[in-house]
Amino acid sequence: MRKRHFKALVPVVVASAAGLGAAVPSASTTSPHVVRPGQSIQKAVDAARPGDTVVVQPGTYRESVLIDKAGLTLRGYGERTVIRPAAGKARATDTCAKAGSGICVLGRSGGTVDGVTLDSLTVSGFQKNGVWASWTDRLAVRRVTAERNGVWGIAQERSTRGSFMGNTARANGDAGIFVANTVSEEGGATDTRGTELQGNTLSDNRIGFTARRVRNLSVHDNTFTANCSGVFVVGDEGRPQAGAMTIQSNRIIGNNKYCAKTERLPAIQGSGIVLTGAADTRVRSNTISDNTGATPMSGGVVLFKSFVDTKNNNNTISGNVALGNKPADLANGDTGKGNTFVSNVCSKSTPAGMC
Repeated sequence: MRKRHFKALVPVVVASAAGLGAAVPSASTTSPHVVRPGQSIQKAVDAARPGDTVVVQPGTYRESVLIDKAGLTLRGYGERTVIRPAAGKARATDTCAKAGSGICVLGRSGGTVDGVTLDSLTVSGFQKNGVWASWTDRLAVRRVTAERNGVWGIAQERSTRGSFMGNTARANGDAGIFVANTVSEEGGATDTRGTELQGNTLSDNRIGFTARRVRNLSVHDNTFTANCSGVFVVGDEGRPQAGAMTIQSNRIIGNNKYCAKTERLPAIQGSGIVLTGAADTRVRSNTISDNTGATPMSGGVVLFKSFVDTKNNNNTISGNVALGNKPADLANGDTGKGNTFVSNVCSKSTPAGMC
């Protein structure tokens, strides 16, 4: 499957992820570089050495920021430190701005950028992505707000061991958080080696979280609401098959925004969790309620054959509370093997008998 760019909102409050208190930049951080309003974040990043910290004071900064140094920390003051697009045309040398993104963390094949941390920043209004990362290892994105970006709020490809904790992604054109093998070519699923999403709030996007052709992730204790779909796990004909992940203890409520069909997808509305072409995934102990629609993938937990005819296999859906979803709380429209539904609390399933 190729790349695709897929209101009244009741606030949903979730407990912060363990250890995710309010970030307070401190002068005790290693080699801090302080950026004040009117100054350039990029100049501070360029002057920093691997392992340094760049602290961005409250204010609005109109620029894109490229990070390609290991161990660098870029830290702000949450929603008081705002990064927006610069006025005018991007310079030819400004790789991140030319790509239409706010913050870019970029390595290369055979040379990943390791251990970068983005902490307590707001990235808003970019043509493509709020945060874009490629060829990274152990990227940490914490307490970042990514809003009203044209495609993805926070996105990672060709990367391993990412950590996305305590972020808010809202009103982005496609997924709030997006993790993929690669967006530019075909291929089997990437082993992310334990990429983790915890304590994020993803709302009013096309899709809250998309996992596209990746394996070995943990998605837990997040809130998904007012998207067209809460969680979308996409696998295709490549080998190894996408999946081998755990989706656990999330709140997936009222994802009833309507998204029109695209070249590769039908319209989406009222989808809690969708598995399409995935294998060996565990969906357990989630609260999935009031996701309602009349599109092919509407419902609480939906197994749906991929559009290149790859089936879901050996997935386990267990211990979820799935109520008030329409047309069904649990729906298996696939003919794959080894998919099991056990010990779920629900009212209606398709086919019948899974509740």
